Amino acid sequence: MFKKSNWLHLRVHFSYFLLPIYLFALSISPNFSEIGLLSLFIILHLFIYPASNAYNSFFDKDEKSIGGLKNPPPVDKSLYYLAQLFDLIGLTLALLLFPENYTLIVMLLAYILASRAYSNHKIRLKKYAIVSWLIAGFFQGAWVVWTVYIGLNNFPFTHVFKPHVLIPGLLASAILWGSYPMTQIYQHEEDAKRGDQTLSLKLGVKRTFLFTGLFFGLASLGFVFYFQQFFVNKYALVFLAAMAPVVLYFTWWFIKTTKDKSQANYTNTMRLNWISATCLGGFFLYLFLNSTNILAVAGQY
Repeated sequence: MFKKSNWLHLRVHFSYFLLPIYLFALSISPNFSEIGLLSLFIILHLFIYPASNAYNSFFDKDEKSIGGLKNPPPVDKSLYYLAQLFDLIGLTLALLLFPENYTLIVMLLAYILASRAYSNHKIRLKKYAIVSWLIAGFFQGAWVVWTVYIGLNNFPFTHVFKPHVLIPGLLASAILWGSYPMTQIYQHEEDAKRGDQTLSLKLGVKRTFLFTGLFFGLASLGFVFYFQQFFVNKYALVFLAAMAPVVLYFTWWFIKTTKDKSQANYTNTMRLNWISATCLGGFFLYLFLNSTNILAVAGQY
């Protein structure tokens, strides 16, 4: 179970690409503590996300590059058990560290079940282009924002439907719905061989770029509106500035790919993921620190 190949399939470093969603959730939370922040970070990024990665690797059995792993080693049943163990540890930590927050436990469990339904061969949502796109974007975006919000504040689930919580969750999903097909653009051959009709495979290389550009643009407009309504205008301007490197790289990559489709490869995809996660993560960290005045408060002690 604990052999090197299984640890590689956990792809813990891949959690970095989902870190902006967590940081965004912090910026809308009225209550938080150092222990709560660290605990939820560990539960999600070191256990729940890696378990999902390992579970997906076990059922996909990829022979070519996957997200965060250029040369995936062969898998066996022990990887399946390691994924189960990491999910169990994540849920146990949540029970121990948030003992009265049963809503948080249920929401974490729902995330785990959704990620399993995405990969498991008996359900295999990944076979259905639109359904898998919607489910993956919703649970990795909105659901995580709301889970962190409920976890930190110990509010009932009904708080999710308040506009200042509902809208940022949906915006987080909108960003992922825009970018998700790009993470599949280099896997067309592998997906087709397994019978997985991903959205990127359905769209093709060129239309995947166009779809992502359009959706990402609409999501960015949504963020601008959100910051103007719930924060102040300066955050909208800083957000657009933070996204500039992403837009520049995306445009450069698109132009290269129109001349040579082989450029729609693993290396360029991971570069886009890294640039996007770094720019979004940096912005949401700034939003959290600046809007909550946490640095000013810390400076008083």
